[in-house]
Amino acid sequence: MKLLLKFNLVLFLVFAVGFLAVGFVTNRLLQRNAKQEILENARIMMEAALAVRTYTSSQIRPLLITQIKYAFLPQSVPAYSANEYFSQLRKKFPDYSYREATLNPTNPVNRATDWESDVINHFRQTPDQSEMVAERDTPNGRVLYIARPMKIAPPCLQCHDTPEVAPATMIEKYGNANGFGWKVNDILTAQIVTAPMQLPIQRANTAFAGFMVSLAVVFVMILLALNAMIIYLVTRPVNRLSKLAHDVSLGNLEVPEFQLSGKDEIAELSRAFGRMRKSLIEALKMLEN
Repeated sequence: MKLLLKFNLVLFLVFAVGFLAVGFVTNRLLQRNAKQEILENARIMMEAALAVRTYTSSQIRPLLITQIKYAFLPQSVPAYSANEYFSQLRKKFPDYSYREATLNPTNPVNRATDWESDVINHFRQTPDQSEMVAERDTPNGRVLYIARPMKIAPPCLQCHDTPEVAPATMIEKYGNANGFGWKVNDILTAQIVTAPMQLPIQRANTAFAGFMVSLAVVFVMILLALNAMIIYLVTRPVNRLSKLAHDVSLGNLEVPEFQLSGKDEIAELSRAFGRMRKSLIEALKMLEN
């Protein structure tokens, strides 16, 4: 096996191991960063919803509370404000969603779906847990969701204790079949923000593919450069020395002298061969005399 082939095999083996190791680490890092980006976006939206709820509770509801005797205005309900805020946001970001899923809501629109009910029941079973982050498959692709439980506070019972004590205007709007019998500190609702994973993961995959292609191109360039150096600095001089040595071993002392300039090992070898050739010629002349 030629020296150059051995060198290329070893270099290729080292590159293959390094390529796989770097690819594994890089892919995990990019995927983790993509999920962190998705989670950060979801948390920002969750905090935005909480800010809207707080604003409604502290500034809007006190202005509208007296109107409830004449007409029920959903604008005074924090959940309504948060959902309206997100409905405007979804016009530009349709793949994101916000829900205040409830097991027993006054407004049927807020009724929890099967998987949302599972999330709420999980919080009911683990009341100390303040947040859940998970993934799920949907018809539009895989999504990440962040959920937080909402405990029933005493002010909520003004509308959700029994139909008899609830505002008459609310009963007129939503009826008396749902949204009652709530208990303080019970968990009936979960705030759920859903964020798409497709685009960030796709960007991560694109970056990974670009990085790996660039790494492969760099390796090929290094391999070609090293091969050129080996051929020019090692293989060709050694082959010439090998041919001269072969001719001298057959008794041909008229071969031209071959010496390389420089101070590397191949140059030293060529000078040593030249001295050996001269010594051999002189020895043969002495034998002839």
